[in-house]
Amino acid sequence: MSADISYDPRTGGVNGEVAATSDAEVDAIVAAAAACAAEVAATPPSERARWSGAIADALEAARDELVDLADSETALGRPRLEGEVARTAGQLRFYAEVAVEGSFLGATIDHAAGANPALARVNVPRGAVAVFGASNFPFAFSVLGNDTASAVAAGCPVVVKGHPAHPLLSQRLGALAKEALADAGAPEGAFGIVHGFDAGVRLVESPQITAVAFTGSQRAGMALRDAAERRTVPIPVFAEMGTVNPVVVTAAAAEARLDEIASGFVGSFTLGTGQFCTKPGLLLAPRGSGAADAVAAALRDAAPRGWSLTQGIADAARTGVGELVDAGAEVVAQVDGPDAGWSVASTVLSVPIDALEPGSRLLEECFGPVALVAEYEDADALTRTVDALQGTLAAAIMAQGDSDPDLPGVLAELSAKAGRVTVGDYPTGVAFTWAQHHGGPWPATSDPTATSVGAAALARFTRPVTYQSVPDAALPAPVREGNPWDIPRRVDGRLVLP
Repeated sequence: MSADISYDPRTGGVNGEVAATSDAEVDAIVAAAAACAAEVAATPPSERARWSGAIADALEAARDELVDLADSETALGRPRLEGEVARTAGQLRFYAEVAVEGSFLGATIDHAAGANPALARVNVPRGAVAVFGASNFPFAFSVLGNDTASAVAAGCPVVVKGHPAHPLLSQRLGALAKEALADAGAPEGAFGIVHGFDAGVRLVESPQITAVAFTGSQRAGMALRDAAERRTVPIPVFAEMGTVNPVVVTAAAAEARLDEIASGFVGSFTLGTGQFCTKPGLLLAPRGSGAADAVAAALRDAAPRGWSLTQGIADAARTGVGELVDAGAEVVAQVDGPDAGWSVASTVLSVPIDALEPGSRLLEECFGPVALVAEYEDADALTRTVDALQGTLAAAIMAQGDSDPDLPGVLAELSAKAGRVTVGDYPTGVAFTWAQHHGGPWPATSDPTATSVGAAALARFTRPVTYQSVPDAALPAPVREGNPWDIPRRVDGRLVLP
């Protein structure tokens, strides 16, 4: 049986290993999750909120230990990781609050009237789900991240596939969650974790798993989707994948504050050594603005230095720069990373705007501190370029105030390509709030209607069922006459608040 090896990105040295989960162990973990699914689904959201709160409390109590372990496997540094632990605890509590509020259930009641029967519609938990965490956020998008937190809040048992980029941390977080849930009275099987590539494949193939949530590369996300579709009963795979996340600078903004924009762009595309799914990888600025030179100067001034999370990511970033050059780009500035470990140079390249054509490597993500700059001649040229872009998680506009005449048009064009459009903000920050959407058109995600961050994230783990002429006592709690869960409901066409 193989193992996931833990490495220190600063040196390439080995920290330890985590044994892969055997087929029999995967089957047992999934069976336990499926066995408690009905109980978890029927548990009031207020009680599930207590479970999530217990995990959040345990995370915060173990912060120093967890941060040390995470830093040894990711080289992301204590300040970043301490903030991420706090964010992850906040996410757990937020999704629990969303579930308690109850509108995600879409509870709708039509009483019998005339020839129409009594109908009650509600979103019900899917059952046991699988979560594949990300490498780049070892807390907030990994074992206990957004996917797990929203699935538990929605009423689904979760089986997580630990990430091989931080296997020791994944193992520790899994143990922490299981202990916290047991102490809070959650049923055995409400949370499980497996390790190893083969275990992940078996998890997706298990007939008792009802959905998959994934954050990572397009290659891995599509492999999971293909595996899910080959099942006797296919299941949805909600894959959030990498994209270019363009930034458009208007003519007025370029004239007024190009150096400021260039500095902000560098800070955004090199943040976390460029290992954000929302990293801006393309800056589009007006012809003659000197944007490439400005970004190059800002990169040299910032002189960012850091490590890739894995040797594979570092190698792919270096290869990617070569591929971008082969496709027509030119390196205008490069700042080397640390001498030891899995470092990679921060790189800005310029490219003729006419080279940004559908199917070009120039329009694909290069994961790491790498970005392109292109200059557009006029509004028509910008429109043609935006039309050529792939779907993206986020896009940003750097405009000159609310009255910038170019803002409405650029906003409309980018809205057709992105799941989130920002004005004046770079796309790297993703707040977990009620209005957030962290998704986008293909290839940003496998389902552009789904989000992995924000209140709507719970929707991935439910499906609607309508109950016709069912006695009140037999109905699910959210649509019983007494409203025992105290949630908003639409009754006979009118919204009724608790």
